[in-house]
Amino acid sequence: MPRLLCLLSSFVLLHSSLSAKPNVLFIAIDDLANALGCYGAAGAKTPHMDRLAASGVRFDRAYNQIPLCNPSRASVLTGRRPDDTQVYDLDRHFREALPDVVTLPQLFRQSGWFTARVGKIYHYDVPKGIGTDGLDDKPSWQLVVNPKGRDVADEALIKNPTPQKAISAALSWLAADGSDEEQTDGMIATEAIQLIEQHRSEPFFLGVGFFRPHTPYVAPKKYFDMHPLESIVLPEAPADDRADIPAPAFAHNNPTPNYGLDELTCRKSLQAYRACVSFVDAQVGRLLDALDRLKLADNTIVVLWSDHGYHLGEHQGIWQKRTLFEESARAPLIIRAPGVAGNGRACARIVEFVDIFPTLADLATLTPPASLDGRSLRPLLHDPALPWNHSAITQIIRPADDRLPAMVMGRSIRTERWHFTEWNGGAEGLELYDHDKDPNEFHNRAHLPNAEASALMKQLHAKFEGRATDQPHPSLVNPKRL
Repeated sequence: MPRLLCLLSSFVLLHSSLSAKPNVLFIAIDDLANALGCYGAAGAKTPHMDRLAASGVRFDRAYNQIPLCNPSRASVLTGRRPDDTQVYDLDRHFREALPDVVTLPQLFRQSGWFTARVGKIYHYDVPKGIGTDGLDDKPSWQLVVNPKGRDVADEALIKNPTPQKAISAALSWLAADGSDEEQTDGMIATEAIQLIEQHRSEPFFLGVGFFRPHTPYVAPKKYFDMHPLESIVLPEAPADDRADIPAPAFAHNNPTPNYGLDELTCRKSLQAYRACVSFVDAQVGRLLDALDRLKLADNTIVVLWSDHGYHLGEHQGIWQKRTLFEESARAPLIIRAPGVAGNGRACARIVEFVDIFPTLADLATLTPPASLDGRSLRPLLHDPALPWNHSAITQIIRPADDRLPAMVMGRSIRTERWHFTEWNGGAEGLELYDHDKDPNEFHNRAHLPNAEASALMKQLHAKFEGRATDQPHPSLVNPKRL
């Protein structure tokens, strides 16, 4: 009974705090791993995102639907899984399959909020799409702003140790001259603050999308100085780590450990990535300071998320995204809702990125579309330790190449203890990891002669039913675009 009374009082407090239409500051950060101080990342210098986590709820086990920019963002913004959006690659727009879908910002727009976007919310090619609309969605916004900073003009200065790869897909970097405000992400923060100032007297839904730390890793020099090269250490893994992992588990664009680069170059890449994270953190701090200065923090829901996680050399040299390992499938998610009793706490429950849409609709007392695949996280915002018997599904496509004779779908499911993955329904490999005993996923238990493991995989396989198919229709994916 005391716990019930506590939850009821929390609800009343939240309702009174958000009695007027709450603002929403919707912050997306491209390719951000759980490389934040508040997530326990070694060497992280992210005081502003840590400050947000300290005043909100940090979700430690939040999983994206596809660890690739366009499909992940399509699922977040429509609240639908990839098999509904039919977006598995970087070029397809979700309205090809769902022409009448109501997106998250569109719901707020229809309900009387001013909706605007600055930077990357829907997908952009980076860096060539910077300054354009990218794969934007016009019904979602009343206003869009597309800054373009000196990072684009300075592309010729970028260091690329693998010149056969474009800087957008390479471990490439630049310790840039000039100030934060000259960089695209600094300009995004400036433009967003101006919009907050201009629309502070009406409810707003403001999407603010930062491009870094997506490659190329470009940030002002001072952020590189915050992460001295001698302090940068690459992740460790057992010598036989890859021996029990199926071939499709490794992304087709990163088949060679560390792209064949030497240790020093990889450490420089990791330094550059951390510098970009610190740079973006500073821009997030500017946004939070603006809410405080304008006395809007008490009626503004702040959501910070990344489209997916990001590898930084784990499993003997995996970099970037496109895997179903923990580093790629799990990503930061922080929600601060005024008046929520759970603020300042961490939530260890399994949640999905399709849960973001219904959560924000719930917090704003809006009726979401009935077709959403996720569920509101509002109960966990009140009580992050609440029992939450749910799992998370993440998928990825592998095109045919010299390793695979045909296109393969990988799909994985996570419970609070287990992570189970099957490639092409199991025909191209299985993976089973016990997160209680093996959180780094070094020991694949799928092929152990163990009846208990076989029974467990059968149970987990059944959870895919109706939630993720094992093969997309071939017409939905052009492997060349992956």
